[in-house]
Amino acid sequence: MLELPSLLALLAAPAIGSFLGTLVLRLPAGEPVVAARSACPHCHHALAARDLMPLLSWLLLRGRCRHCAAALGGFYPGMELAALGIAAAVVPLVPAAAVPWSCLLGWALLALALIDRRAFLLPDVLTLPLLALGLLATADLAPEALPVHLAGAALGWLGFTLLALGYRALRGREGLGGGDAKLLAAGGAWLGWPALPAIMVGAAALGIAEVLLRRMAGGGHGAEEPIAFGTWLAAAIWLLWLFGVPGV
Repeated sequence: MLELPSLLALLAAPAIGSFLGTLVLRLPAGEPVVAARSACPHCHHALAARDLMPLLSWLLLRGRCRHCAAALGGFYPGMELAALGIAAAVVPLVPAAAVPWSCLLGWALLALALIDRRAFLLPDVLTLPLLALGLLATADLAPEALPVHLAGAALGWLGFTLLALGYRALRGREGLGGGDAKLLAAGGAWLGWPALPAIMVGAAALGIAEVLLRRMAGGGHGAEEPIAFGTWLAAAIWLLWLFGVPGV
């Protein structure tokens, strides 16, 4: 039988996913995330509460606007399912006490990964609170490990910042963003400093795999074409949180 934290996480996940979808679309554009009402992107008619029930409204309306019948696309239900998938992955893999923290981490990483994928941006309004949450989670779940996680946050930011400065000195241009440094610092806050090499190796391997797959698919990838490295940092942090750091 599911314990209460797990049950609440699963029930809340679709609504959280809907909010994350709004965050992903509006935050990079500088639009209000909470204040503005949801509306149809085609006829701009404000959506009522009955149109905003996660997954259920989309299914009942067959993916179309109630007012203009235009197709709404699958982005929002996809986000709702992704958030539910994160909660469903967490429940069997972590202790009940860690379920809320783990879901918060997964949901935040999902938003950051998609924002970086769409806009090459890792907003401070998400990365910095995620760093703080990592330290709070450590203080709650393993307070004796807090110095290791504080060091992880500091070394994650410092190490990536130095790497970015070295890249700029060698190539004469920016190649690694400050948002990536803050996300790695957040990863160190959640996982501790011994996990930092595994985060970087995992993210680099995933990024290289993306480039190779693009080339195999005929899409190509020029040397000057940017990669949303934050997407792969987020993926590496998430996988290491769920399955542990090899050798640690």
